[in-house]
Formats: sequence, structure tokens, C-alpha cells
Amino acid sequence: MYHLKSLARQGALRQQELATLAKALPTAVMHSSSRGYASEHQIPDRLKDVPTAKDPRFFDMVEYFFHRGCQIAEESLVDDMKGKLTRDEKKQKVKGILMLMQPCDHIIEIAFPLRRDAGNYEMITGYRAQHSTHKTPTKGGKCIRFSLDVSRDEVKALSALMTFKCACVDVPFGGAKAGLKINPKEYSEHELEKITRRFTLELAKKGFIGPGVDVPAPDMGTGEREMSWIADTYAKTIGHLDINAHACVTGKPINQGGIHGRVSATGRGVFHGLENFINEANYMSQIGTTPGWGGKTFIVQGFGNVGLHTTRYLTRAGATCIGVIEHDGTLFNPEGIDPKLLEDYKNEHGTIVGYQNAKPYEGENLMFEKCDIFIPAAVEKVITSENAHRIQAKIIAEAANGPTTPAADKILIDRNILVIPDLYINAGGVTVSFFEWLKNLNHVSYGRLTFKYERESNYHLLASVQQSIERVIMDESVQESLERRFGRVGGRIPVTPSESFQKRISGASEKDIVHSGLDYTMERSARAIMKTAMKYNLGLDLRTAAYVNSIEKIFTTYRDAGLAF
Repeated sequence: MYHLKSLARQGALRQQELATLAKALPTAVMHSSSRGYASEHQIPDRLKDVPTAKDPRFFDMVEYFFHRGCQIAEESLVDDMKGKLTRDEKKQKVKGILMLMQPCDHIIEIAFPLRRDAGNYEMITGYRAQHSTHKTPTKGGKCIRFSLDVSRDEVKALSALMTFKCACVDVPFGGAKAGLKINPKEYSEHELEKITRRFTLELAKKGFIGPGVDVPAPDMGTGEREMSWIADTYAKTIGHLDINAHACVTGKPINQGGIHGRVSATGRGVFHGLENFINEANYMSQIGTTPGWGGKTFIVQGFGNVGLHTTRYLTRAGATCIGVIEHDGTLFNPEGIDPKLLEDYKNEHGTIVGYQNAKPYEGENLMFEKCDIFIPAAVEKVITSENAHRIQAKIIAEAANGPTTPAADKILIDRNILVIPDLYINAGGVTVSFFEWLKNLNHVSYGRLTFKYERESNYHLLASVQQSIERVIMDESVQESLERRFGRVGGRIPVTPSESFQKRISGASEKDIVHSGLDYTMERSARAIMKTAMKYNLGLDLRTAAYVNSIEKIFTTYRDAGLAF
């Protein structure tokens, strides 16, 4: 591959020849050269405008990031392939498998009638996409969405993103996504229940839901209530003979087979994802700040489930929330905003507007305000080529799916802003959904079988320590020393557990296990991303590093499993 800078230095080509060559080179090669990529992999012509587009299609964004990862990974995949194939044959096989990973395997569009409470009728439209079935069941960590913005393109894009997200954090699922094109605020609870149950039944009839086939979860406009309706509908109809029927969906209430820690899982995952990088001195020095949470300020866009819990965990860690952006108002307080007080106010009034402990922001856009961390936790494509140069944050944590366009991503990296990508940092939801799915298949909550045994074992340990101390003090010299220190008062020497040990003395509860498992998952995945970024000299381009990791894992599955036909 020609490198324009080296050609210019050598003086081998005149300026006019350089311009001619630049026009002749494919857009993909030019873009990859600017990052130091070296691969024969070409980004398709239909995606050639995505790197510079102001408002690209969401699915095109995901595909583009995938192909950018392929540019990095392809040569390594060829080199690592074993067997008696020639290098050309290996290249052909690698290209073939990478091609398999790109398209959406299945997508269904469903329309059904709804008789509303007032007696009028309307048609409801819904979608379900299964991007990759290299692992089953397919899963959307956030995959049942009630929104007027739902479209075929959106569910395809989010299902593709979920494929790479699951692989990034080693959750053994394929990617999927579903959505209903409605505004839930315009329907009664009875109407929403009818819509949800009918949609579930239509998905079941077409094989788009089931514990071993496709497992949805909550997203925008949905929660535990809707997931409970889905589980009940499936268990009472198609899955009435399936003992694992309630594993057909995650994000359920605890008494319906849900798991402790699921509600806050995505926000807690964002916190752990940030923590792994914010404590890494190497990355903090590259962006010109110090490691640790002390003195860090942040602004969150979106104060729903993810934004709320992210704000909670960051505040507990020592960071200060100075701004909150919502669809109907914006709050700013350089002294800090208490997430619990704001949550209580929003629950009471249904909005953050009018909150007394912060002022409405009077500037152009709060996301341009100076802070250490900006957390987009709302919708996609909020950071574009038109505003990326105005962001003053040093770290962007993509708690939402697809908040940064490829053009903006390049601007941010060139400005030495650390972007922690969505497919890693908001994977807490799908990780804990995986734990819930396993719990449903096991039909027993985590810790139930070992709780009492661990508690008694720890008390036996304390008793053993106490007996050992008492045997030692029978020695006269030791006894005299203790008497000089504590006096001659007799009695046994008590061995009491510390406060932290007392909390753990009964063993790990389900919430402890979930939190520990999530923390470990995010830490291990962060280390893998850092290692890949270093291996391929990607600098701050964590998104490409994360995609490379995902591509390599999915590739290995396809390579080892082969094709059925």
C-alpha cells in the first residue's frame, strides 16, 4: 500500500501526481492509512461516504466500524490460521468468514391491529432482527424498545452492535434487537399489555423468541413490567411444556425469575468501564489528566435508567456531576448535583425542570461545557462532525448505543479525547442478562446452596483462631507479657471479625455475585482492549481495538464450527 506522506518525503511524486494518486485511492484505504492501518481489506463502496457524513445511517455506522476492525485483524487472522492450505487459500477463507459476519441473518416485520380502550382501531408495527446466529440464543442486552423512532434500519444496526458487544465481553450470545413503533405515553396500561402480549405471540409463532433461540430484554420505554408480560405470554402459549420457559426473556421482576442487580447493571457497567481506564496512568497522561476519581467532573446526557445509575456510581466514587441534559430541560451546577435528590424530584414531578438545587443552563449547549467526562446516555448520533470540535471533555463514555458518528470519532481521537466505545462500556446490561438467563436455566438463585455452609465455615475459622491464641498464651513468658499489658483479669480472649469481614461472613449473596461477576467481566475486557490497542499501535482508538477483539472471537467460532451446508 502506498503511504502518501512517505512518498512526499522522498520527492518521488510532484504535488499534481500526489493529488491524482489520492483521488485514485479508495476512500477506505485513505482513511486506514491516516490511522496507520495496513490491510488488503477494502471498505465497500456503499460505505465510502460514511467516514465524512454528517448524518449517516445507524446500520452504516456499525458496518463501517466493523470493516475498520477487519482492516486491522485480517492479516493476523491469516497468519494464525493453521493447516495445509496455501496462503492464498487462507486469505480466501478469511475473507469468506469475514463476509459471513457482516449481514443480518434474519429480520421480521410484524403488523397487527389494536382495539383501543375508546373503541377505535389502529395498526401496530414491530420489528425483530437477528444479526448473527454464530452463538445461540441470540440476545439483545437492550432489545425490546417502545419508540416512534423505531425502524428497520435501527433494529438491524442495534442487533449488529449487540453481536460485537456480546463478543467483546465474552457473553456467548449472538446479537438481536426488537422494537415497536409506538409512543408508550399515549397508551393505557391495558393497551400496552395487549400490544406486548400480541407482539410476543407473533414472535413466538415465527421462532423469534425462546430460551434457546432468541432472548429479548428491556430497552427504551420498557422495563420489568413488560418483560413479565412477555415471559407469562410465552410460558402460557408456545412454551407451556418447556420447563425453562421463563428464560425466554431477561430483565424480569425478582419474583418472576429476575436477578438482583439487573436494573442498575448498565449504569454500574459504565462506572466499572470508566474506572478501568481512569485509573490507568498511561491513558490519563495521553489525554493530559491525572489518574483516579478525585476532582473529576462529569456531564450526563439522559437521566433515565442508565444515566441515573451511572451518575449514582460516579458520585459515590468521588466524581462530581455538574450537569444533566434531558429532552425537556437542562440543569447545571458547578458545585455538584445530588443524583438521589434529583431522582426523587423527577419521580414526583415527571421531569427535571424546576429542580431547585441546580439552575437551568443558559448557554448554547451543555455538552460543550468544560468537564472531565461527558456521558451520552440517551440516543444515537448526538456527537457529529458539526459539534465534535466543540466538546471540551477529556473522556467520552458512550453509555448510549451509537452516540458518535465515524466523522466525529476521528475528530475526537485527533484531539486526544479518549472515547470509551459503546460496545464495551454499556455491556453491563447484557452481561447481567446472561447471569439471569443462567439462573433461570439452573432454577436456583446464586448463593442459595452454599450460603449457610460458608457462614458456618467462617465461624469455625474464627473459633480455630481463638483456640490457637489461647494455647499460645499458656506459655508463661507470653502470659506475663499479656498481664503487664492488659492486667490479671481472667477470661477468654475474644476474636471478633472486622466490620468488612462481618458483612461477608455468611458468604456471597446473589447481588454480591452479580456485582463481582460484572466487575470482573468489565476489567478483563478492558485489559483485552488495552492489549489489542498496544499490539496494533492504535493509540486512543479504543473502538477499533474493541471491534478487533470481537471480530477475532466470532471468526474463531465460524472457523472451528465450519458451515453446515
